[in-house]
Amino acid sequence: MKTLRTAATAALFAFSIGLVAPMIPAEAGATDPLFINLTSDDGHRINMALVFGGSQLKLGHPLTVFINDKAVLAASKVNTGKFPDQQKTIAGLLASGATIIVCPMCMKHYGVAEADLLPGLKVGNPELTGSALFQDGARTLTW
Repeated sequence: MKTLRTAATAALFAFSIGLVAPMIPAEAGATDPLFINLTSDDGHRINMALVFGGSQLKLGHPLTVFINDKAVLAASKVNTGKFPDQQKTIAGLLASGATIIVCPMCMKHYGVAEADLLPGLKVGNPELTGSALFQDGARTLTW
């Protein structure tokens, strides 16, 4: 009977660990990459994403910003009048080593030509975007 009780207790303990273990948050490494998915054309939301990303870049986290949906409008020189601060921040991030990728399907949808992109921005493709998104240890955020 004692052996049965011990086995039952061990099984219950193992089952409990199995339920709790997936809920334990993963710890971020000191240099884990950050992938920011930027979809908004709201100036404040763009600033939040870029400034947060820049802060993490300064802390040693490689930064990739994927500009898609309406955010592609902020990546166009045509819209400098509407996004002057955001475009300065983009230039600063690029100068600091960030990678900024722009969604080609979204560019087409919103009428943004490749020739109108800010200098240093890369037009996305599955390999380029996927290699940044699926890096080991990468963390993602969306604005």
